[in-house]
Amino acid sequence: MSLLATLGIDLPIIQAPMAGVSSPALAAAVANAGALGSIGVGATDADGASKMIAEVRARSNRSLNVNVFCHRPPQADVAREAAWLEHLRPQFAKFGAQPPAGLREIYRSFLDDDAMLTALVAARPRVVSFHFGLPPAERIRTLRAAGIVLIASATSVAEGRVAVSAGVQAVVAQGYEAGGHRGVFDPDAPDDRLGTLALTRLLVRELDVPVIAAGGIMDGAGIAAALRLGAAAAQLGTAFIACPESGADAGYRTLLASDAANHTVMTRAISGRPARCLANEFTRLATGVTHRQVPAYPIAYDAGKALNAAAKATGETRFGAHWAGQGAPLARALPAVELIAALADELP
Repeated sequence: MSLLATLGIDLPIIQAPMAGVSSPALAAAVANAGALGSIGVGATDADGASKMIAEVRARSNRSLNVNVFCHRPPQADVAREAAWLEHLRPQFAKFGAQPPAGLREIYRSFLDDDAMLTALVAARPRVVSFHFGLPPAERIRTLRAAGIVLIASATSVAEGRVAVSAGVQAVVAQGYEAGGHRGVFDPDAPDDRLGTLALTRLLVRELDVPVIAAGGIMDGAGIAAALRLGAAAAQLGTAFIACPESGADAGYRTLLASDAANHTVMTRAISGRPARCLANEFTRLATGVTHRQVPAYPIAYDAGKALNAAAKATGETRFGAHWAGQGAPLARALPAVELIAALADELP
């Protein structure tokens, strides 16, 4: 059976589950247009995930991809966290605010979230995808036993091999061009920073499961290039940010349409893990910052969100997590159904 048939979609297009952007309305619109709609639930709990899935299903009966984060639960480092808050204190002061007294682990990893596993098995979305690594073997067995198709992100051949050996049925080749969080299993290990085209071709050659290309793909020409390299489908995230159904706020959309789209930056400063963001005031703060200064993910994100909230309270919108890939200048502000139609028309 082909990947498209397995996923229950008509087009080789997957909307990336970018947290904060991949709203239920966007996922449903994409699904209804014949592609695979996705939601990211790494930033919510089991109840929140169940509600998001229900919102999608109220709008669409097509296949849905639910993405979970499989990062190692962080080890608190009070000294590092305090030093980071002091580093950010002058920025808070510019907005008449104080940094938090301390930082929290604001997102729970799927590795130890039993409630999320129970919610996913009960909801049975067509696809569950993993980012930042893989869950324990028993969780993979439980999801597969529920008839759920499993997909994992990989940034290297080694990660792809591990994913397939663990029982994943398709692998996303996430190139260094991709927006949002880099899916490396170990953020502190050396990163070869493989681009989408090279990584896709390597994984197609080395793996015996379908490969999905992701990173820098914004139009039908990019999808066609990935398919010619042997990918079974392409995953697009930044391409959907400007859709009216996305969860991007006005400041995010304005920045995407500006010169900042030409200058995306890979940074840990916002969340604690490497992630590609539109050039903004927060990425400017990251200049010269080493990864040893930034607290672990998602503890650092607690500080990032607090600073963004303080800035937005004064009307300053350039301190957000404005995730975007290197293809950002190609973004189109179209309703999702029109964007999917355009992508399909652009395919040879």
